Amino acid sequence: ILSSCLNAVFSIFYYMCSDLGFIKVLEANYGRTDHITCANGSPTNVISNKHCFLETSLHTMSARCDGRKNCSVPAVNSVFSDPCSRTFKYLDVSYDCIPAKRSVTCEYTQSVIVCDTGVISVYHANYGRRDLVTCPHKSATSPDCYSPQTRSLRSRCNGRKSCQLNASNSVYSDPCYGVYKYLDVMYSQHCCSSCPEFCGSYGAALMLSGGWHSS
Repeated sequence: ILSSCLNAVFSIFYYMCSDLGFIKVLEANYGRTDHITCANGSPTNVISNKHCFLETSLHTMSARCDGRKNCSVPAVNSVFSDPCSRTFKYLDVSYDCIPAKRSVTCEYTQSVIVCDTGVISVYHANYGRRDLVTCPHKSATSPDCYSPQTRSLRSRCNGRKSCQLNASNSVYSDPCYGVYKYLDVMYSQHCCSSCPEFCGSYGAALMLSGGWHSS
């Protein structure tokens, strides 16, 4: 579990997941749930509220960080909105590193993911752009283009041996007009989405992390 104070930057550094897979955010809250965290030198009146929760924190962090090796998110109202005014807030995040394969399909192109053992189990997908390096292009102008497509890709690909991916606005709509996008998919190629007994402890880990949930 990591915390970052208001106006600071929450970072999951590269080395934390480099050998263990990709980031999977488990819990997140931007607000305040105690009097101690990020309280140094703060007046009592701005740290007294212990019931400051923002339900969309997990969605925001998952959209920005799931499926990445490293991730930096500013702990600011402009990213999360303000769940409790006049309260000094912090970003509290717990995450895990999930072993998986990554498939990147640049906009206007198609690709196929294939499982040689078991069937496909998608645990995260995003159509947009989360960095300026992947799928380089003159129109790769913003790293903040988020359109989570996990539900869509699970419906389309889970339980299959292969699945065709089409990185197109006609399929996912356009989350950021004028920005060159890509479809980023993290999936397991060793597990069966309907038969976790094939996967042993790895399958159990994926189940706990939400790898087979339909939401």
